[in-house]
Amino acid sequence: MSTLDGLRTGQRARVLEVSGEDAIAVRLMEMGLIEGEEVELLVFAPLGDPLEIDVRGYRLSLRKSEAQRVLIEPLVDQ
Repeated sequence: MSTLDGLRTGQRARVLEVSGEDAIAVRLMEMGLIEGEEVELLVFAPLGDPLEIDVRGYRLSLRKSEAQRVLIEPLVDQ
């Protein structure tokens, strides 16, 4: 399975799951990273951390370690 940190700039994906049951996993879900939600990778910082995504119409910055906890299914543009 792919994780959010494996997307390329401009690529879209659907969230399958946020792994873990700790406070970080709960916070990620509170920020909109829930099953079925579509996201788009906007940009990586120059050193690759953090990364910025579009979710539910707003920009969200995540550390690479947080993005690795979000399992995704990349979407194929039509």
